[in-house]
Amino acid sequence: MKVALAQINTTVGDLVGNEARILAAYQRGVAGGVDMVVCPELAITGYPPRDLLLKPHFVAQNLAVLERLAGATGRVGLLVGFVGNHHGRPGRGLTNSVALLQHGKVAEVRTKMLLPTYDVFDEDRYFDPAEGNEPFLFNGRSIGVTVCEDLWNDEDFWRERRYRRNPAADLVRSGADLLVNVSASPWHLGKNTTRRAMLSSLAAKTRCPLLYCNLVGGNDELIFDGASLAFDGQGRLMAQGALFAEDWLVVDTSKWQAIAPPVFSDEELVYRALVLGLRDYLHKCGFKSVVLGLSGGIDSALTAVLAVEALGAENVRGVSLPSQFSSQGSLDDARLLAANLGIQYDVIPIQPAFASVKGQLQPVFGGLPEDTTEENLQARLRGVILMGMSNKFGSLLLTTGNKSELAVGYCTLYGDMCGGLAVISDVPKTMVYRLSKWVNRQREVIPVASITKAPSAELRPNQTDQDSLPPYEVLDDILEEYVVKCRPAAEIVAAGFDPAAVRRVVRLIDGTEYKRRQAAPGLKVTSKAFGVGRRIPIAQRWHEVV
Repeated sequence: MKVALAQINTTVGDLVGNEARILAAYQRGVAGGVDMVVCPELAITGYPPRDLLLKPHFVAQNLAVLERLAGATGRVGLLVGFVGNHHGRPGRGLTNSVALLQHGKVAEVRTKMLLPTYDVFDEDRYFDPAEGNEPFLFNGRSIGVTVCEDLWNDEDFWRERRYRRNPAADLVRSGADLLVNVSASPWHLGKNTTRRAMLSSLAAKTRCPLLYCNLVGGNDELIFDGASLAFDGQGRLMAQGALFAEDWLVVDTSKWQAIAPPVFSDEELVYRALVLGLRDYLHKCGFKSVVLGLSGGIDSALTAVLAVEALGAENVRGVSLPSQFSSQGSLDDARLLAANLGIQYDVIPIQPAFASVKGQLQPVFGGLPEDTTEENLQARLRGVILMGMSNKFGSLLLTTGNKSELAVGYCTLYGDMCGGLAVISDVPKTMVYRLSKWVNRQREVIPVASITKAPSAELRPNQTDQDSLPPYEVLDDILEEYVVKCRPAAEIVAAGFDPAAVRRVVRLIDGTEYKRRQAAPGLKVTSKAFGVGRRIPIAQRWHEVV
């Protein structure tokens, strides 16, 4: 049997656009002589639809699309994800389902059994789970169809499981001789390797070939990598779709031939993920261009590189906003970066505005000494100017802060945090350095001085980040243990970290949740990002004891 895995990039809520993409994939399959075309999870609505699911008209329109797609089918089958109605009570009334469309009608429907409700997932808020699942016959094959999470609970692969059931293994025991999974599995660093190993293990355990069709594209903070997969009954990889791009993967189950998985560095994977997430966020929100501040530092430099890769140099505008504390080296680095990238570059000094605002505040502040208040005024003046340019030119303002800064609050509300998308807010500072060196692997794009000089906000004379923070190598290691792995502070100290450094970093992380709650959405590239996947109360009094 020839099956086409249509790894398409859907947009949440764009029912008409998604319908057109699905129909184009189906027509391509018909022309190519396949037996079945498979599309990703919730392909009709886009994933994740979140509270759009609470709008009855949205659900009804998604069902109308399903009927139109069914009417367009003939001998070739179409497997497509949609939101179904569930009339049983009690319940939520909706299902995360997949339909086999063939000969002008909905031939079969199967519903997701395991509803993830952790990290960025909240499916139990919206959907009722299936109570059972059985294979169906298609062209003489017994097909077992599952939806995403239904494959992620094999007791022989996971040391600890979230659910009691293993739907894929149950389907094989019920007679399925081919497993097909439709997914919207968001990416983070390391996910590709884990997913491929898990699916290979499941195929080998059940001795059943497995086809896996994954969504690709960015939707808000989530990035879907595609990388659809096919395994034979021995768990050998037979095909893999492109990473971070739409793809068309045809698998002939009568002609298996094993392949080796492609190998990429972590830096390339993170870079490509960020480019896709940035491009899709802009285009799906209706923006065509971006503006960002260029300080001469490494964070804004990397963000500008990503923006040019995603949108083209003609759609990126860099702005230098020097003050009396800006070093000549930083100004030179910002100008050189803009020239290397070929982007429009403007210089707008903030010193006159800063002097004016200080003068206006002098009667109120009286003889009080200057402190972080004046430093934050500079950052906020920059935010005012950049937002003004964003408004005037219709360009989205990109914030340039990294995960390490956001973790400890080394950023200014309504200042450098102004913007519509925080591109690298889930990239730790040490990874920012690694990515920047990767960008320069063939030629100098980011000025070397931006990479080698001590990082500084340049808001007072001779300032460096390490005046206020531990070295980034130490900070990022503690951040990984405390935020990503959720290890108690005492365990982190017991693992060999300096108690004073742990105490300081943990206090900063816990004390700046209010800032992160007001930050722009950021692109998720690690297993635990700030944002929807980490829900810490702001007004709370529990703190780690070191």
